[in-house]
Amino acid sequence: MALLTLDDLSPGQTYEAGPIRVTRDELVAFARDYDPQPFHLDEAAATNTFVGTLIGSGWQTAALGMRLLAEALISRSTSMGSPGITALRWVRPVLPGDSLSATIRVEEVRPSASKPDRGMARLAMTLKNGRGETVMTQDFAVLFARAGAVPAPRTVELASESGSVPEPEDAERLSFLGQAEIGMTRDLGAHRFEAEAIVAFARAYDPQVFHLDAEAARATHFGALCASGWQTAAVWMKRLNATFARDIAFTARSGPVPQLGPSPGFKDLQWLRPVYAGDTIRYASRLVDRRASASRPGWGIATHHNTAQNQRGEPVFAFTGSVFWQWEP
Repeated sequence: MALLTLDDLSPGQTYEAGPIRVTRDELVAFARDYDPQPFHLDEAAATNTFVGTLIGSGWQTAALGMRLLAEALISRSTSMGSPGITALRWVRPVLPGDSLSATIRVEEVRPSASKPDRGMARLAMTLKNGRGETVMTQDFAVLFARAGAVPAPRTVELASESGSVPEPEDAERLSFLGQAEIGMTRDLGAHRFEAEAIVAFARAYDPQVFHLDAEAARATHFGALCASGWQTAAVWMKRLNATFARDIAFTARSGPVPQLGPSPGFKDLQWLRPVYAGDTIRYASRLVDRRASASRPGWGIATHHNTAQNQRGEPVFAFTGSVFWQWEP
């Protein structure tokens, strides 16, 4: 069957996929790898948190959305990956045993003015659970090749390093949000993307050939095996948790520790360059705004701008997110 190209897409088309059922073990396993917060790991521990019950990581929900998008459209198309997400909202948490289905709508189709072999489609996704409740919405773009076009592979400079990156030993005091300094930047440390981990994540969530097979990836426009953008994002969460774990332990030695809650979503996510097997990516997070929550006394919402760069200092990833953060003791 011929693959769908940009020329086969038009505004108003819809694609559907699912349902897929998510088990408790799958939610906990993802959390252990990428988002080890108490409300993602253990029912008993979750009762004393902002959420009050075990829920899936929002980053896993987004990755499951990618899996459904692949089923509905991407795996039978000339997809060239996504440059980013305009906005994503986590409307309701995903619970153990939930069944998820996706509806994807084509909003706009635009051929590239500078590269005639490709173009961009703007898409909207709604992810619902088995009760018909919306759990996530997402507005995003995907690049597709034009009919008859075969985009040429790029030349790639692959890193030769392998193995895990040593965990930093630094620690800083974690403030309650009401006292947090706007503009403060926290270095989150680095992570090396290994080929085996890239392929494992892709098999579970993003089965595109340039994430799955090193030899096949060389013939694509990426030119080599590269990580799913959702893995790049999930590793940001992994680095944030590891850094905050040190900061929380340090803060607890001299006083109360603020609790952190879930995130309602993010905007302006950009995958600026591919992350290739062997790349070492360093992440950072900067607090850009804070406000007290009107609906949850004692809590606030922090807005943070996050960035990542590879071993050559080139930016690869950025987004602006928000998270519930305890306002005062």
